[in-house]
Formats: sequence, C-alpha cells, structure tokens
Amino acid sequence: MKPRVTVITLGVDNLEKSLVFYRDGLGLPTNGIVGEEFENGAVAFFELQPGLKLAIWNRNDIAHEAKVTLSAPSTTEFTLGHNVNSKAEVDDIMEQAKQAGATITDPAHDTFWGGYSGHFQDPDGHLWEVVWNPQWDTIE
Repeated sequence: MKPRVTVITLGVDNLEKSLVFYRDGLGLPTNGIVGEEFENGAVAFFELQPGLKLAIWNRNDIAHEAKVTLSAPSTTEFTLGHNVNSKAEVDDIMEQAKQAGATITDPAHDTFWGGYSGHFQDPDGHLWEVVWNPQWDTIE
C-alpha cells in the first residue's frame, strides 16, 4: 500500500454544531454540508492543505456505511497534530480554539523534547495537538 491518505473523517454527534466549530470557530474553508439528499449521506469537507481534506460525518452514518456497531467514542484513540511555525502561533491557535468552544485539556507549554505544544478537544471530544517542533518545517 502506498501512502495516499486524502481524507481524515471525524465521527460527530451533531453535524451542524461541528460545522460551526470548524468553519466559524477555527476558520477552516468549506462549502458546508453536502449530501443531505441521501440517506446517511450528509457530510462536510474542509480544505486542510493541497491533497488533504478533513470530513465530519455523523457517527451513526459512519457505522451504517462501514457495517460496524456504533460504540462509545473515546478521546484517546488518536490525536490530530497541527504543526505551526512558532510558540506564538501555538498560543494564538489554542486561544482561537478556546474561543470557538474547544475544551483545553493541556495548556501550551515547553515540551521535554524541545518543542512547544498544547491539546484541545473539539465539541465531540476529538483531541487535537497544536505543536511547534523546531526540527520540522511546516507547509504554508
């Protein structure tokens, strides 16, 4: 398998509330909710960077599509890492997320490995890390 991840889909409980969080709160570009004319089809896509989108889709619809049993969500199954260019940018994005309604679980701080990071949860509990790593270049 060649690495060709093009969409990261988050299961949400309230599509409209999550749309507002990501579009209005975090400022991610989107055309809004599409596919409402299809049973189990309503979804929203956000442009992250060239070739990569974030999707939000109702958890019940994901379970239906994948033919799996809907289970309780877990905040520790994975994190989404958002890498930035400076400590100040980490602080700015953490504040933006807080103002958008995110729960700050780990305020921004210097890390043991020489970087700077903080964590927040979106309205459905998905865990994001906002991080500056002095060893990595970020994509603009």
